[in-house]
Formats: sequence, structure tokens, C-alpha cells
Amino acid sequence: MALFEAKKIAQSYEGQEIIKNVSLELEANEIVCLIGTSGVGKTTLFQILSGLHQPTTGQVVLDGEEITGQAGKISYMLQKDMLLPYRTIEDNIALPLILQGTKKKEARAHVQPYFEEFGLEGTQKKYPSQLSGGMRQRAALLRTYMFSHNVVLLDEPFSALDALTKHEMHKWYLKIMEKIQLSTIFVSHDINEAIYLSDRVMVMAGTPGTIIKEIPIVRTIENRDDFSVSPQFLAYKKQLLAYLR
Repeated sequence: MALFEAKKIAQSYEGQEIIKNVSLELEANEIVCLIGTSGVGKTTLFQILSGLHQPTTGQVVLDGEEITGQAGKISYMLQKDMLLPYRTIEDNIALPLILQGTKKKEARAHVQPYFEEFGLEGTQKKYPSQLSGGMRQRAALLRTYMFSHNVVLLDEPFSALDALTKHEMHKWYLKIMEKIQLSTIFVSHDINEAIYLSDRVMVMAGTPGTIIKEIPIVRTIENRDDFSVSPQFLAYKKQLLAYLR
């Protein structure tokens, strides 16, 4: 059984179908990327998967339990880090626990061990404006992790970073995901990023939007940096570009 599933999801607004017949699965410790042109319905799908919106038809299932329309079961991180500027990093990260009813002192104590794990040690009392873009993104990802410890939805999580910082974040995310056993579905407009990070890439297209192709990424080269300049990587890129066109 898959850890997380969407079954035949469809959504309509004012009689217009936005997405239809979208089904996907996420296994434990897997990274799946969703790519597609702007306006195809990726954000609508994520809002449904996270429980923020109820689909017109279809089901969302987590670990065998239907959670359709139930917010708070799945973590969802938007493109911007959305850290509150007037709260310390410590209190930003503890916020999900506080919202769930944990006392502030207990919430702060609970998140402390994760600072070292996420490479954020020493930032507890700082404010978001005092951190680099990469560090802010780490803090935002840790806060997202506090909402749900098994599945996260990330909407273009690295798009605001410069190329060098983005590459370092990619390598860091792969390490932290393996360490904390986190399963991820993320949206990206960067095909290189999708191939570099993912176990599978899903292509969303059409009007209404639907998943037209699923491509497993099989790496014959273990080192991902070496893989990213290999003929195999280029072949995947050409294949994905063809579907997007």
C-alpha cells in the first residue's frame, strides 16, 4: 500500500473543470516531482492534497485513511518561506505545535534537537531578516516538517534561490530527507531540478489539467552531480520537454 494517494481527483469552478481524473501515489521515503506549464492546475491539486480545498470528486488517502478535505494532515509549503518577521526562528518553527495547543515553552523545547539536524544551530534567537536565503528556506522546511512528520508538499521550494545556493540546498535536502525519512511531492518549473531530485517525475498537461505521463528516474550513476552531466540525464530532459510541448 502506498503511503499517500490521490484517487481520480477532479475540481470545477463555476461550471468549468480545472483538473480531472488525477491519480497519484507516493511511497515512503520517495521524492516525486510534478511539472507542467503555468495554469494547468498544479496549485489547485496541491490545495486539494493538503486538505485546504474539497475536490468536486475523488479521494485523498494517507496511510490507508481517507483525509479528503481535512487540513493539517499533510504539510504544505508555499513558494515563499512565509516566516513571520516579528518572531524569532525558534518561535517560527515552534508555531505549528503552538497552533495545535502546545504551550510555548514546551513547543520551544520540542523543536530544539532539530536545529542541529537541519543545520540551523545558533539561529534560534535570530529573526528571518538576519538569515540568508538558504537558511531561511531550511527554517521554513523545518517548520513545515513540524506540521507533519511523514509527507510534505512543496510548491517550488527552491525557485527563489540563486543557482549555487539552490544546488547546495538540493544536496542538503536529499541528505535530510534520508535522515528523517520524509516523503515529498514537489512542484517545479525547473526540469533539471526535477530530474536531479526525483525518484519519479509526473507531467501535468491539458485543459482541464491531468497527469499525462509518469517517468521513473533510474540512475546508473550513483553520484548525482556526475549523473546531471551524463547522456542519461540529457535523455530524460529531452523526454520531459517533449511531453511539456
